[in-house]
Amino acid sequence: MCNGALTGQRGALRVRGRMLPWGARTYVMGIVNVSPDSFSGDGDPHAEIAAARALQQLADGADVVDVGAESTRPGHRPIGAEIERARLLPALGAIRAGAPDAIVSVDTFKADVFRDARAAGGDMLNSIWGAREDLIAACAETDAPIVVMHNKAVAVYERDVVDEVLAFLEAGAARCVRAGIAPEHVILDPGIGFGKLPEHNLAVLRALDRLVALGFPTLIGTSRKSTIGKLTGRGVEAREFGTAATVALAIAAGIDLVRVHDVPEQCDVVRVTDAIVRGWRPDGWTERLP
Repeated sequence: MCNGALTGQRGALRVRGRMLPWGARTYVMGIVNVSPDSFSGDGDPHAEIAAARALQQLADGADVVDVGAESTRPGHRPIGAEIERARLLPALGAIRAGAPDAIVSVDTFKADVFRDARAAGGDMLNSIWGAREDLIAACAETDAPIVVMHNKAVAVYERDVVDEVLAFLEAGAARCVRAGIAPEHVILDPGIGFGKLPEHNLAVLRALDRLVALGFPTLIGTSRKSTIGKLTGRGVEAREFGTAATVALAIAAGIDLVRVHDVPEQCDVVRVTDAIVRGWRPDGWTERLP
């Protein structure tokens, strides 16, 4: 276990005067794509449409919304920082205007874009390329939580995929803590679907308890991914039940945050699974039948 990891008291995500205690329940991160070429087909570069989607997700039960302006699907065409800013910053402003207290994550891997997004109302960084030093510095400077995700340019592993993913994440978390980011603000994501073949993804999902054992907060993003499509034979628009299976199993393993497209449906999965696994109950719960 990394020296920076929390044991016993795991802390909380503390943003905008709000506190989400780790381990109390599972938190839902809604996906807001401000790119026109997202793999899920739900992206739109217009700020008002992104804001409407984010506000609806919050109303449907999302605890965090994750806003990204560059598609990272396989075979995506990279965009420059100026195009990313032109899509991202107006969307953040519109979301913040409609939801001043919402926790807003920024999906980017460009440190300068994140700094501008932080000033525009973003709260935390979600980067698909792990904990690069420039990204760590941007988060440390702006007192922002960071999601450290495993990724790889080519899906070739010289040793066991789980061992390699965990070593990568543990090393990244240690760098974040050394830079002054609080351990409870270093969130580890094994990167399902990024630099991994379907069997790699399944191996990582079977070993989520090992990820949790590192002691840091954890996140998974399996929503609508191609491995689910390969298993079910369903198109990207019809993978919510396959996604639900991975969400429930992840919660059983102790995962803290789930990143999803279908917020109302997956919130139901989270609530039922949390009731069984974490002992969560809704407000007003009684033993009496309706």
